[in-house]
Amino acid sequence: MKFAVYQATHTGGRTRNEDRLGYTYTRQSVLLVLADGMGGHPDGDRAAEIAVRTFVQAFVDQARPKLADPRAFLEATVLQASQAIVVFARAHDLAEHPRTTAVAAVVQDRQLTALHSGDSRLYWVRGGRLLQRTRDHSYHDKPELFAQLPPGVHRSVLFTCLGSDTPPLYDVLGPLPLAHGDRILLCSDGLWGVMDDDDVAAGLHGQPLADAVAQLSEVAVRLGGRHGDNVSLLGLEWQADDDFPSTQVLEPVPAALAPHAPATAAAPPGIEGLTAVELDDDAIERTIAEINDAILRTRRPPPPAPAPARPGRRR
Repeated sequence: MKFAVYQATHTGGRTRNEDRLGYTYTRQSVLLVLADGMGGHPDGDRAAEIAVRTFVQAFVDQARPKLADPRAFLEATVLQASQAIVVFARAHDLAEHPRTTAVAAVVQDRQLTALHSGDSRLYWVRGGRLLQRTRDHSYHDKPELFAQLPPGVHRSVLFTCLGSDTPPLYDVLGPLPLAHGDRILLCSDGLWGVMDDDDVAAGLHGQPLADAVAQLSEVAVRLGGRHGDNVSLLGLEWQADDDFPSTQVLEPVPAALAPHAPATAAAPPGIEGLTAVELDDDAIERTIAEINDAILRTRRPPPPAPAPARPGRRR
């Protein structure tokens, strides 16, 4: 199994980076995972850490040397990750649960299987052409799920994420066959929020993967400006040539697996994956209200800086 992985992350215009990303692999399987902590909630970065840690640890435990069923692995692990965030919040007596989006992908047996919850995305590009990209769990990207937009809710508001008492909604892609040279990109909304799909696909083509990931990151940071979001990318090229450079990190990544990260908790029995149509309307509305409130908090302008004090007179 031949592949190359490159990753980059940047705080953008924010004061802290709440994105987390990571990968791990065996000789027959590879896992990529990226989580974007929701800034409107406290400890969003910890939620993202817990999510990435849960996926990585589950893969290490189960890929011997490959997963028995990548789809089942992803579905079980996203629920486990969400529940681990809930357990963390309760253990620390937090008034509000930290939340995060997540996207994860497994490449195994020459096939791609991926899962996402929220608006962290996966792009699959072949020869500069976009084959697939995940659809965000928002009114904007999934309008067919809702007859009309509820009053006062922005179209970009998410209706699911990890960390709520309600099990997260998720979508699964694949398994689908990969071809030589296919490129997979996991990214946070700091990238796609300032670039359209065609630009992302074009940016992944025509240059070495390392250069493509670095350039996409730099462009997104520049376009985001001083108010831009965190920008994180995790790219994989399948079946790279023998002389392809070894895997490397383009920029130091926040320690998703730091020793202080809390131990994960097993998902409670009986929780099954849900689709949007299977979740009752009240549960969806509660989740939307929580997320919308968090987004509104992050959009409030910061208080004006105090005027500099005038020098006092000496008496």
